[in-house]
Amino acid sequence: MRLGVLDIGSNTGHLLVVDAHDGARPLPASSFKQPLRLAEHLDDDGAVTRTGIDALVDFVAKSLDVAEDKGCEEMLPFATSAVRDATNSYAVLAEVRERTGVDIAVLPGEDEARLTFLAVRRWFGWSAGRLAVFDIGGGSLEIAAGGDESPDVAWSLPLGAARLAREHLADPDRHTEAGIKALRKDIRAAIARDAGNLLRHGAPDLAVATSKTFRSLARICGAAPSGDGPYVPRQLPKAEMTRWIPKLAAMSDDELADLPGVSSSRTHQILPGALVAVAAMDIFDLDAFEICPWALREGVILERIDAITQSSEGAT
Repeated sequence: MRLGVLDIGSNTGHLLVVDAHDGARPLPASSFKQPLRLAEHLDDDGAVTRTGIDALVDFVAKSLDVAEDKGCEEMLPFATSAVRDATNSYAVLAEVRERTGVDIAVLPGEDEARLTFLAVRRWFGWSAGRLAVFDIGGGSLEIAAGGDESPDVAWSLPLGAARLAREHLADPDRHTEAGIKALRKDIRAAIARDAGNLLRHGAPDLAVATSKTFRSLARICGAAPSGDGPYVPRQLPKAEMTRWIPKLAAMSDDELADLPGVSSSRTHQILPGALVAVAAMDIFDLDAFEICPWALREGVILERIDAITQSSEGAT
């Protein structure tokens, strides 16, 4: 069947159209993206602004047209931390529903981590052993670990790259050595607070990172470009990323945008993303992250395929 996955992220709205059926990997058929930057369209009270709401409604309406044109049988719309954490979340979703007819589900952070873990497990397979998965978005960092398809532990932290950039680095006076050192300390304390959730179950056999920010960081550190295809192994090594952090801190937005794998709309997220990546690797004693091309959207698709398959088997 042809599914449309409507992902309302903190940075971008993304409609992924896939052909999916039991026993086969989801095959991308079409993709439609639109910058939303909801994590940055917040007022002082943490509410999504009128500009942010209108941008979201516009994206959802356009996505409906694309999904119909591409022959989608079903839409799977969901939102993550930017909407979840907004103080006017209910009003935002109600307005989207009223103006477009689309009822967007808000994923709890633990579900984000769980579904991303499912996608990574299916990508790497059982031979990967015990997995630890790290997924950084615009608003949050998800961590999950386990030896099966469902993680033993899964949690979410407010350490998204856009959130950190907005809250800690937006003021030029804080984009200093002292300001970055303070941010580094806060990030490490937040990750370490619940690190025992993962470590008490044993060290992972494979540590994996997903998301655009981690992919960009891996590219900066020498990983193959996306044009080489999804099956090329890619890594984000801790030693190399650590060497890059002072360079990234000293670069202008234009210089950051010239780096391989970095888009101009995400330059402000590169430094905080790098700080989170190295902090996680240090705290969990990891030398590198393997980069996985599958993440939350694929996890949503896979769970839906599983549900359809189980329903069909139950009906026979």
